Parts: sequence; structure tokens; C-alpha cells
Amino acid sequence: MQYRILGRTKLQVSVLGFGVSPVGNVFEAIEESEAINALHYGIDNGINFFDVAPFYGDTLAETRLGKALKGKRQNIILATKCCRYIDHFDFSYNRVIKSIDESLQRLQTDYVDLFQLHDIEFGAEEQVLNEAIPAIMKVKESGKARFIGITGLPVRYLAHIARQVDIDTVLSWAHFNLLEDEINDELVPLSKEKGFGLMNAAPFLQRILTDAPLPGWHRSPQSLKDIQPVLLALCHKYGLSLSDVALSYAIAHPAIATTIAGMCQVKTVGRNIKASGLVIPPGLIAEINIAVAPVKNQMWFEGREENNIPKKIA
Repeated sequence: MQYRILGRTKLQVSVLGFGVSPVGNVFEAIEESEAINALHYGIDNGINFFDVAPFYGDTLAETRLGKALKGKRQNIILATKCCRYIDHFDFSYNRVIKSIDESLQRLQTDYVDLFQLHDIEFGAEEQVLNEAIPAIMKVKESGKARFIGITGLPVRYLAHIARQVDIDTVLSWAHFNLLEDEINDELVPLSKEKGFGLMNAAPFLQRILTDAPLPGWHRSPQSLKDIQPVLLALCHKYGLSLSDVALSYAIAHPAIATTIAGMCQVKTVGRNIKASGLVIPPGLIAEINIAVAPVKNQMWFEGREENNIPKKIA
């Protein structure tokens, strides 16, 4: 396993991060023992960054992770979130302060390494800046979180907020993979300018970049969904799986400290660890780039309309 420095935090994080959401039965039901075995396997084989949230499985993912970390807490870098819950969003000052204590209890620890505002595009900008950010800074001052950050989907809105506040990390999802590279436009240079650690999630773009059937709730345009069999065939020609190529490609970005992939089974963790070291044939990348060019960066939108910024703003 390789490691990179997470911006100004100076934390050395594994280039493959463990996304804990599937452990909370987010996509399908999984036995708790199997989920805990997967978490232990990841720790024992070099993954040290674990990302979770109260939203995942309505606190089930945090609860199971807390059980798995008994005797192993000191071996990992633990990240959780606040403000997004199973049936609502709440970016108020008091909710942030309360949320960290609830998460610490479920995680069975007295601190997290990283505490993040979850999907900030769903909150009013004024409340995020004037309540949630001051609250999360207060949590950091208290020692309950070593570092603080923001997460979300609209990559340009993340940059817009990151320009205005002093945070340690930004977690962008679905904006660097074989079909998306908009993370490079603003967030990568801004991370270098301001020193915050940059993280990427959803390297498989919610299964498009795997051989799995696409879920009915997938919000990508049909043109993106239609590219899946094309990419599967190209990778097959080179004797490789699309998911392995997709993960290796995302991890290779030098400015992204860790790429977070959702996992909940030992076999998947093992496969992803192996894929993290895959060297992709240049010919395959060239063919993929040609195939995806017509549909590059066709992202859907989430959150408040005013927070989905189409281009850079001051």
C-alpha cells in the first residue's frame, strides 16, 4: 500500500481509502460479522483511512465500525461527518456540536481524526458559513476532532466555499474518474494554494465503471450509462476488469491524497488493494480516452439550485 500526505494535516493516508457506507447496509444487507471481517482485513493489509457518516445506514455504519475498531483504533485515521441524516439536513451550530458527541459514542472513541460537513450543497450558504463552519471549528478546538473539512458533489461550489474558510480537507465525490476530471479545474490548484488535503470518492461513478448492473436510482445521463459496455469490452481486450482499471486510474492522481471506495466484503477489499497497484497499459488509456471524449464531464446535479455553480466565481 502506498501513502500520501493529506495536506496541512501531515497525516499519511493510504491512497486507497475505505468507504464504510456499505457496512451500514446502504446498498444491500450484509451480516455484521462479514462487515467487521472486511474492516479488519483492510486494516491488516495497509488501509489506514476510514470514512463514515451518521447518514450511512441511519447510524448503522458508524455503530459497526465502532465495534470493529476495538483494539485497533490507534492503527487508523478515522473520519466522520455531520449535518446530513437519514431524513433531513441540519447545518445549525447546535446540531454540529451535538452530532460529534453522538458519533464518538457510536464509534467508541474519544476523538476523530477528521470531522466533516456532509454534502454542503444541501445547506444555505449563509448558514454553512455562519453556523456550521464556526461550530466545526469549535469541535476542533475542543480536541474531539483533530482536523476539519467539507464534502459534496458540486465541485465548483466546494472550491467556492473553500476559498472563504480555513479548513483542513475537502472531499469531492464523482469528479475524478475515467469519465470525470473537473476536480482539476479549481480544486486541485486551490488545494495547492491553500494547503488543504484533497480527497476523491466514487471512483466507480456509482457502478458505471464496473461490470455490475446499474441501480434504478442512478442519476447519470443515459449517454454515460451507455458507455459502460464499451469500456468493459476495451478492458477485456487487454485482459483487465473495468473496475480494477477505474480504481487504479483514480488513485494515480498525484494531487489527491486518498481515493475512497465503498467496501463491505473481504473479497472486495482484497481485490481493491490489489487493483491499487495496477499499472494500466498506455494503449488502453488512449483507447478509453477516445471512447469517453463525447460524454466527458456530463455530471448530474444535487443540492440547492443556487449551489450548483456552472463556472468559477469569486
